[in-house]
Amino acid sequence: MKIVPVARVASLLLLSVSAPALAAGQLPRTVVPVAYDITVKPDAGAMTFTGKETIKVEVTEATDVITLNAADLVVDSATFDGAAVTVKQDQNAQLLTVRLPRAATRGMHVLTFSWSGKINESPLGLFAIDYKNPDGSAARMLATQFEAPDARRFAPMWDEPSFKATFTLSAEAPANQLTFSNMPVSKTANVAGGKKLYTFATTPKMSSYLLFLGMGDMERRTVMAGKTEIGVITRRGVAGQGQYSLDAAKKLLSYYNDYFGQPYPLPKLDMIAGPGGSQTFGAMENWGAIFYFEQELLFDPARATESNRQRIYTVVAHEMAHQWFGDLVTMSWWDDLWLNEGFASWMEGKASADLNPSWNAKAALVGTEREVALGADSTAATHPIIRKIETVDQIGEAFDGITYQKGQAVIAMLEATLGPDVFRDGIRRYMAKHKYGNTVTDQLWDSMAEAAGKPVADIMHDFTLQAGVPLVTLTGATCANGTTSATLTQGRFGLDAISKQPQTWRVPLRIGVVGQDATSAIVQGAAPASVSVRGCGTLVLNQGKGSYLRARYDATGHAAIVRDFRTLALADRIGTLGDDYALAMSGDQDLALYLELAGKVPVDGDPLEWTMLAGQLGRLGERFQGTPLEDRLNARTVAIISPVMQRVGYEAKAGESPLVTNLRETLIGGLGGIGDAGIAATARRYVAALATDANAIPPAIRTPILRTYAANATAPEWEALLAIMRAEKNPVTRNSYVRLLGGARDAGLAQRALDLIKANELSAPQKASLLRSVASKHPELAFDFALANLPLVDSFTEASNRSTYIAGLGGGSNDPAMPAKITAYAEKNLPEAARGGAARVVASMAARREVAERLRPAAEAWVAAAK
Repeated sequence: MKIVPVARVASLLLLSVSAPALAAGQLPRTVVPVAYDITVKPDAGAMTFTGKETIKVEVTEATDVITLNAADLVVDSATFDGAAVTVKQDQNAQLLTVRLPRAATRGMHVLTFSWSGKINESPLGLFAIDYKNPDGSAARMLATQFEAPDARRFAPMWDEPSFKATFTLSAEAPANQLTFSNMPVSKTANVAGGKKLYTFATTPKMSSYLLFLGMGDMERRTVMAGKTEIGVITRRGVAGQGQYSLDAAKKLLSYYNDYFGQPYPLPKLDMIAGPGGSQTFGAMENWGAIFYFEQELLFDPARATESNRQRIYTVVAHEMAHQWFGDLVTMSWWDDLWLNEGFASWMEGKASADLNPSWNAKAALVGTEREVALGADSTAATHPIIRKIETVDQIGEAFDGITYQKGQAVIAMLEATLGPDVFRDGIRRYMAKHKYGNTVTDQLWDSMAEAAGKPVADIMHDFTLQAGVPLVTLTGATCANGTTSATLTQGRFGLDAISKQPQTWRVPLRIGVVGQDATSAIVQGAAPASVSVRGCGTLVLNQGKGSYLRARYDATGHAAIVRDFRTLALADRIGTLGDDYALAMSGDQDLALYLELAGKVPVDGDPLEWTMLAGQLGRLGERFQGTPLEDRLNARTVAIISPVMQRVGYEAKAGESPLVTNLRETLIGGLGGIGDAGIAATARRYVAALATDANAIPPAIRTPILRTYAANATAPEWEALLAIMRAEKNPVTRNSYVRLLGGARDAGLAQRALDLIKANELSAPQKASLLRSVASKHPELAFDFALANLPLVDSFTEASNRSTYIAGLGGGSNDPAMPAKITAYAEKNLPEAARGGAARVVASMAARREVAERLRPAAEAWVAAAK
């Protein structure tokens, strides 16, 4: 799954990799499914469905009780080996208990159920996506979303990843609609009411959350990649926008077949585009039937930016990587979710870098995904990569920046430490050994150790079983006889008191003199360790920024970095900017040192450097939102960035790098978001032209121009944007306009947006996205609205997001009263086990306030010096 983010006890190190202990809330293993045969009959108009299934089960231990999962289903009847049995449903626990008249013997048996269920408005179980066709007529697509624990809303199941089984799915659908699932259709039969019964081929052995069903007025375009048919399925009329993804998928499939050493095992791989949205995800890796929301899959050259195009590619790369990491080999329990998401995130970056060299993706990741991971891991709100999961709400909370971005970063560190060939050998061993099975993380380390001929678990346990960021400090660099020596120490980087508590890692890294080959080292603990490298000159710590750490230099070392900054490799320049900025936030280094380093980036510097700087300077102003210092910092930022904007210009130049195109988008959005008058005026001119030309805004700048217009809108301009939204027939574009309506900096217009949520004009997903958009600039207003309208907001909040959605609305607030309000909301409205998300929001807010006060004197001095 691609996203739109409790301390692990030490005894986890003793976990048996061959037979992991059951977590609280897991189903018993006395009865396990072997094969499901499921038939469903959806009624899209009534938003209900009925189902029947036959499950071949294996009884592993004599028992007269069978327990499995069911949620929001009404079970009408059940049999065991042909005899009727009684069932008891616990909707709160999402359990279905079958009581047998006598104990079932060990061996194979047959269990059947019939039931009715509901079709949801949000992506949960079987759900509907409503949209309008170009002629204005209404259309409805049905699809399923089962990750994490929502296959149980479709059929009674053992809905846990370790209960792998085969699935034979049949579905009744209108004969004039396209119906699709994980496997190709094996047979069809006409049924009453102008419908057909579609039966799909039996799947390989897989986890329940990977099952998929979809139907609607859709069309399918295909391409062959070897023996695999790759398809893109879209609403009628836009299949051509899927060609970019088809072409990407064909190259990626060949790349992955080679890299993993296991050919993709299904006969087809469909990518399905849904014209909706979700609060929690953008795409889902159902085996052979990957579901995407349209903006993550379809490329519209008349409206999409370059960053949209690259985003589509990386999302496709992410979800296709899951066909191996997650689908072919699946984590045993949600504790090890990172085995799915961390590896898919890492693989998307690696594949994108190898197949699109002009993107300079490896260096770009240093300033994006790596920084996200280090930031998420630097406050009391963090948690270990491998975390204890016991409840449904905790599963939902696990899909966050630690699981994805930190997981990605520590995998990249392991590849850099072992070398790419040895690392790939380890991956291939792991895939070959565990295909169609379930694993825990230590089984991956075993395969890596076999490939490397040395243990890796100890180092990787340090980074996966404990939270936090290592801080490696270099001091006392001297050169004699062509060799530079220095001292390294390892501490902990953090933004608040809890995240600064001492901790020890074994940190692998590379260190070297600029222009010389780097030396590998492992730094452990606070005791000084000496290191020697070849050559004399500026010493670069964590060369290539391949290791997961913050790097700090003594005064002499930092002065050398500043002096020779332009001679550093691009990844090291970007990474050092990130480290210096973070060290200022943590109080480990003065902000002036970061600003001195930033001053070394020339107006014609690399686009990735300016992308990094623009983001950092923008966030500096955000830390003082609502104070006089905010406007002064923004003015200084405009003065620094405007010359770069003038150089880049609004119009793309023939043959320019895609990185320059992306930078233009970043600069327009950044300057427009803080109220730059010139950008705002340009945005108004472009949007005014939409009245006569729907494509008046050049695609490369369409998104930031519209965001700038929305952020700076007056009341009449906001009304004009509302009219554009109401007239828009493209469902994806309409959704984007809904979000824009919540982006106004004017509080009165934000209130107008909130009024739309109370009306019946918007769908449930649109209401959720609009409220979150208002919260981005008016967190107090959005949070108070949610509290005052709790039943309404709960009605459109996705179940997997309920523990974090409302708390997150207030998370951007600088109001000292907001943390207590969030805590009070959670204590009153959420079960104790579901309050972790709110607690992390509050911890992040405390860290942000602490950082702001720490930075204030230096920020004041910086803006004063500009006069």
